[in-house]
Amino acid sequence: MAGKPAVALVFLALGVLAVVLGTVVVFVAPVLVDQQVVKNTVIDPKNNLTYTMWKDVPVPFFMSVYFFNILNPKEILKGEKPVVEQRGPYVYKKRIQKDNITFHPNGTVSYLEYRSYFFEPSMSVGNESDVVTIPNMLVLGAAVMLESLPYAVRILISATFKAFNEGPFLTKTVGELMWGYDSKLVEFLSKYLPGMLPSTGKFGLFMDFNNSNTGLFTIFTGQDDIRKVHKVDSWNGLKELSYWRTPQCNKINGTAGQLWPPFLTKESTLPFYSPDACRSLELVYQRQGTFKGVPLYRFVSPKTMFANGTDYAPNEGFCPCRQSGLLNVSSCRYNTPVFISQAHFFNADPVLLSYVQGLSPNEEEHGLFIDIHPLTGVPLNVAVRLQLNLYIKKVQGITETGSISEVVMPMIWFEESGYIDGPILTTFHQNLVILPTVMEYMQYGFIVLGLVMIIISSLVYHRVKRSNRNNKETCTVLENPAASDNEPVKTSHGRETLEKYDMNTSDTEK
Repeated sequence: MAGKPAVALVFLALGVLAVVLGTVVVFVAPVLVDQQVVKNTVIDPKNNLTYTMWKDVPVPFFMSVYFFNILNPKEILKGEKPVVEQRGPYVYKKRIQKDNITFHPNGTVSYLEYRSYFFEPSMSVGNESDVVTIPNMLVLGAAVMLESLPYAVRILISATFKAFNEGPFLTKTVGELMWGYDSKLVEFLSKYLPGMLPSTGKFGLFMDFNNSNTGLFTIFTGQDDIRKVHKVDSWNGLKELSYWRTPQCNKINGTAGQLWPPFLTKESTLPFYSPDACRSLELVYQRQGTFKGVPLYRFVSPKTMFANGTDYAPNEGFCPCRQSGLLNVSSCRYNTPVFISQAHFFNADPVLLSYVQGLSPNEEEHGLFIDIHPLTGVPLNVAVRLQLNLYIKKVQGITETGSISEVVMPMIWFEESGYIDGPILTTFHQNLVILPTVMEYMQYGFIVLGLVMIIISSLVYHRVKRSNRNNKETCTVLENPAASDNEPVKTSHGRETLEKYDMNTSDTEK
């Protein structure tokens, strides 16, 4: 029995140590995790995994294109409501690679990002040889652009369209509409009015996208301040744009749209600059969830993103505006009356749907979202969906416009999507999900184990001490009976001792 109190004390000390260790881990573990996140989030060639992920974007990205095929072109010229049917998707794999990477002493890095598209027949509903009919931007767009010219000039322009056999609608293959087709009108304009169009000899909706770069981005590396990592310092040497009417609208805010700073909260937003939209955009928190076991926050486009200046005053600088849900990008698209919206006019003024038959917006198919890992700022699942629309109307003197009713006509919508998968997802899951979870269980496991050890060792220690005290009292009575003053000793064998004592006393008296 002599060794049991010592053993109990040892277990008591170990229990206290376990509780202290668990408590320390509770406070230290998050700090260590945050330090590792900061270390691996900084744009630095020494961070092999994250730097490669930023530089080459190994995540598979796809662009899915949907055309609004016009079913009643003749009726539209008579002023009737356009009827369209969605054709697609025509899916292209998008390859992204950064080049000309240059680090600067002020904690920034510059680069050009090149993008290439490759048709994926297995993921598409048809081939690039499929034929669709859409509005002819060269005719209907030019008609609106030149509406203010003298009537005689407009008649001359109409005659020019006829001379080059250009009508109000185009019936071309998907491949031609995407990447360009030979146009004698474009060739003529490029020769005699250089600079009027971005291309020479050909015209295509995405011709300037393929095998091109998005401009010279200069972003912060996060070396000096992790809160600024990936944020844009300048684009093509510009700190602000000149397309819009107010300084606020001309600001280049947020990141380049691929990665964000770490430690996001539900109050955070995801601002990013889009060269294709000619402005900065901002997404807001919607909900939390998981993607293949990895926790995420979903950020979506607010209704105010493309709201007009009447419905949302800060957007007044993007006007002249039409209905809410449309962004007028004519100021950065050679004054062509082109409007960007969300797919199928999702989150737009419902009146836009009444002008065109064949649209049915819903959030699941047409909403724009980014699922992001809040701790690191790394997107897990992305779907950016935008629609290209052309404002058309009847223009006096340009007979190609017929009696067309004034309408914002949808032409195509596209989705750029991608998600983390394969070895990157495995590494991500192990380092940022499994490891923190194990550490969390360990820290509370130490505390619970320590408390259990403290309670058990305390009970054992007090039980042993009580047993030793009782044994000591019994021995004292046996060795010195008189000391008890004939009082019964309440021990386990006290009764037997007392009886023997009484018998001896009686014999003496006799």
